[in-house]
Amino acid sequence: MPIEPADLDSPAFAALLAEHRAAMQATAPAESQHALDLHGLRQPSVRAWVLREGDALLGCGALQRLDPAHVEIKAMRTARDHQRRGVAKAILAHLLAEARAAGYARASLETGSMAYFAPARTLYAAAGFVPCGPFADYVDDPHSTYMTLAL
Repeated sequence: MPIEPADLDSPAFAALLAEHRAAMQATAPAESQHALDLHGLRQPSVRAWVLREGDALLGCGALQRLDPAHVEIKAMRTARDHQRRGVAKAILAHLLAEARAAGYARASLETGSMAYFAPARTLYAAAGFVPCGPFADYVDDPHSTYMTLAL
């Protein structure tokens, strides 16, 4: 399952991102949703990747530069039909390798605090992420869990 830079103009990528944003909209109020849209993913501070199996797009993830030493994990999504196959684990490992190769000292992320996000929190904890307070422009929010990892 190769991981490659995301084609942000791909209809398959747009569909996966729409699935991601729809899931976020169903789990938290608008002010607590922090998923990037296509415009956000096109910013110079963001790099996105996808994992494919043949022509199928299985998942995606992105890194957003916060400062020269700190990067944020963004846009982590496994396509609904491909969950529980190790897609998210592979994407996360790739993102962390990219972050280390780019010289970042820390990776942080925001995910939901609700039961729906328990598998994501478990994945991040297994990769070594630990809870932290809000970072960057985030604020305390009962719908958010913040995690960080020293690279």
